[in-house]
Amino acid sequence: MRGRFARLDREAFEATPIPDFMTTAATPAPTALTTIDWDYVEFYVGNAQQAAHFYCTAFGFDQIAYAGPETGVAGRVSYLLEQNKLRFLITASLLPDDDIARHVALHGDGVKDIAILVDDAKAAWEQATRAGAQSVRAPKTDHDAHGTIVRASIATYGDTIHTFVQRSDYNGVFAPGFVEARKSYPNAKKTGLQFIDHCVGNVGWGQMDEWGEFYAKVFGFSQLISFDDKDISTEFTALKSKVMSDPLHRVKFPINEPAEGKKKSQIEEFLDFYHGAGVQHIAIRTDDIVATIRALAANGVEFLNTPDSYYEMLPERVGAIDEDIAILRELRILVDRDDLGYMLQIFTKPLQDRPTVFFEIIQRKGSLSFGKGNFKALFVSIEREQEKRGTL
Repeated sequence: MRGRFARLDREAFEATPIPDFMTTAATPAPTALTTIDWDYVEFYVGNAQQAAHFYCTAFGFDQIAYAGPETGVAGRVSYLLEQNKLRFLITASLLPDDDIARHVALHGDGVKDIAILVDDAKAAWEQATRAGAQSVRAPKTDHDAHGTIVRASIATYGDTIHTFVQRSDYNGVFAPGFVEARKSYPNAKKTGLQFIDHCVGNVGWGQMDEWGEFYAKVFGFSQLISFDDKDISTEFTALKSKVMSDPLHRVKFPINEPAEGKKKSQIEEFLDFYHGAGVQHIAIRTDDIVATIRALAANGVEFLNTPDSYYEMLPERVGAIDEDIAILRELRILVDRDDLGYMLQIFTKPLQDRPTVFFEIIQRKGSLSFGKGNFKALFVSIEREQEKRGTL
């Protein structure tokens, strides 16, 4: 792909081969959705200028492009933010009652579109709709002096959509209607965030299998791993989860649903405040989590706390690691190991007034896991925050 947003180069991060136990014996025939990658995530927010400023100063993004009335786009504004291979599109309505304004009124600031980079958007949309996906936008070609871009969208859980983006013949800053509008924030520390590792969706009671099957049928994804309420539970709360992945493990969608517990789980709290299913968190890769968390904390980002007791038996539980456990304890970074290696992770507090969307920062050292060994400590931390809000 020759466009400015060519398919991401992951060799520096994903050199570990996919193990035999995570592949099928027979390789399926390639389809329009076999070789895909993340393109961007679009947030619908109440005030795009302020939200863009927050993500730039707190998380180290640069503002790259802008669309709005000044560029011929009526009724809304959008800011494109970029950091390495990570792209966020921050969009707000200028009208009192349109799709964007209604989305924000119902859900608060949240993720509307998880856009997927494909080689052929029309073929991807046709494959998806034949498999039962509901069309949101039929394939449409837009062009300007920088070339042509083809996009089409389908619905997924809640009000979330996926847009298939074909930009092999486009060399502009982002898309027609956008102009270059670069702005950096020299006082904000650069954080070393690289690209999306996975996007997690929260769905209602009994809907996890339904949406897992959706990604299997529509995208051709397979189940990478699953967790039941025995894996993900504390004394008070529980949930179930399964992870759906493309064959190359570039695009991964964990799907969570509530499970019975003594008190209200984080999934139930999300569904209550978000008023339906939606994206709970975005996991973002880094190649140096210690440096990244130090920079984020210096920029004012707040993280969930982890009990000191978590670190007392950490060497026995995860074995030898490169990092100093005293530093991990200081920064409250979690560690988990699988057969392929280990991973380090930490979770921010919610990024807006409602306790809904947050980020996970993750570094993988061979591991393809999702932190099963950390669930107990993580849930205890989340429950403490729920208790403060009176929603546990």
